[in-house]
Amino acid sequence: MSLTTNMTTYGQRRMVDRTLRGCTVVATACAIVPLVLIIGYVLVIGGSSLNLAFFTQTYMPPVPADTTETTDPGAALDPATGLPADFAGAATSDATLLTPPADGADPAATSEATVPSNDLSQIQAQGGVLHGIVGTLMITLTGLLFALPIGLMAGIFLAEYPNNSVATVIRFCSDVLSGAPSIVIGVVGYTLIVQPTHTYAGLAGAVAITFLMVPTITRTTEEMLKLVPHTVREATLALGAPKWYSTLTVVVPTALTGIVTGTLLAFARGAGETAPLLLTIQGNSNLSFDLFAPMAALPLLTYKYSESPFPAENQLAWGTAFVLMLLVLSVNLMVRLVTARMKGKS
Repeated sequence: MSLTTNMTTYGQRRMVDRTLRGCTVVATACAIVPLVLIIGYVLVIGGSSLNLAFFTQTYMPPVPADTTETTDPGAALDPATGLPADFAGAATSDATLLTPPADGADPAATSEATVPSNDLSQIQAQGGVLHGIVGTLMITLTGLLFALPIGLMAGIFLAEYPNNSVATVIRFCSDVLSGAPSIVIGVVGYTLIVQPTHTYAGLAGAVAITFLMVPTITRTTEEMLKLVPHTVREATLALGAPKWYSTLTVVVPTALTGIVTGTLLAFARGAGETAPLLLTIQGNSNLSFDLFAPMAALPLLTYKYSESPFPAENQLAWGTAFVLMLLVLSVNLMVRLVTARMKGKS
């Protein structure tokens, strides 16, 4: 008696298996290679800007490369212009140096005191982004402090009580908010906070990015809690524990690794947003720890330096972008290590 089967031969199945494995490797490479290329490109272009002063000093105005005078690092800067208080005369003279002679003027009379307008490469950048690093950390962590309890509680409610009208409305609003353009969030933050208070502030930027963090934390928490087996919930309930106690002491700790990952995604999005900060914090050329006053941030500095007419400051934009990427990657790596240890101990 012969046994018939619809399965293909072993050779054909092995070929299909290798083909699918190859497709998996190619797909993984397509996901990883762009990240490596972006990090490498930003590092190569902006690597020349990375030095000790870049991380330890705040903004200072650029100066001609052959000048022997430098700006005092401790001098107070005007937040609006980024220039020292006593730099008005120097700024005027620099503007004269960088402006070509007017029509009809004697070129010989100004050739010794005028730098050609197309020779901006002779301008040397100064200072660093310490104020941007401090501002980014303060604003993002403050926003995360606001968003974490809201998103965590909302995600728990959606996972534990999914079949009611309130959960449907919350889930729908969370999905809409997660897809909202960041510039819209910035306009809302400007209208609701900056205009009534008549001041730009780091706290306004933190509140604005809170709206961007909450949907990510909410949906990630919900999906992670759904992955916890129902037998875990049933076991705690069978021991007589109320549902709220079971959720907070058993269900949430079980899904803690996934929740932390979602929190990191929210932190990364908040740290890299530019549009809400443009409309809420204004920027500051000085090192400031006051959340109720204008502050600097790395995305804002990247935008500012990239718009500068000086190539030296354009180079700082790449360095600032690399610091921002390094900050996000470092936080992700540290928390991955911590969660891995927590998982190993459990």
